[in-house]
Amino acid sequence: MNSGLSLADHITLELRADIIGGRLLPGMALVENELVSAYNASRNTIREALHRLGQDGLTRYVRNKGVMVRKLGQDDVRDLFKVRRTLELQAISVSPPLRDDQSGRMLEALEATELAREREDWRAVGTHSLAFHQHIVGLLRSPLFDEFFTNVVAQLRLAFCAAPDESRFQAPWLARDRQIHDFLAEGDKRAAADAMCAYLDDSEHLLLRMLAPTPHH
Repeated sequence: MNSGLSLADHITLELRADIIGGRLLPGMALVENELVSAYNASRNTIREALHRLGQDGLTRYVRNKGVMVRKLGQDDVRDLFKVRRTLELQAISVSPPLRDDQSGRMLEALEATELAREREDWRAVGTHSLAFHQHIVGLLRSPLFDEFFTNVVAQLRLAFCAAPDESRFQAPWLARDRQIHDFLAEGDKRAAADAMCAYLDDSEHLLLRMLAPTPHH
């Protein structure tokens, strides 16, 4: 990790990684005293890290409860997918045929997704699939977009966790991720963009259905 980062930076990045990895779930409390002990950090440093996570849309302050990992609703999901369409489709449109190293990183994420699916670790399936889409955005070669999209990915993870049946949500996407990779590797940007459009539409609609409030009879 970059040694130029402050302790608050490191803690923010670790907590964000725990959200992306599905170890911190929506509604979980982030207790200052526990974090002070866990990171051997001052209270001010922990508060700074929690404040940053709040700015990134990952936590919120709840009166009488403190800082909690955020729960996302349907409006949040719509906004996240608007961002995904903008960045991922732009990345595909400007991408030359994949270099070996770019393809290799995507294939590693797909392989990790496959292994997680075989052991029915659906949370890990979601995390590795999101890593594949981070590599798509990486085609823009913009560290600013990479950092921004990492926060989008962390929020998507919170949306996935809110779905009542994550296995049903995660099961369909691996073959479609692989198809997008293959189109990019062949240099067929139009087919890759069409496949990505359909993928994002279907993923958004399924997630919105799963997050819809249950009618009370």
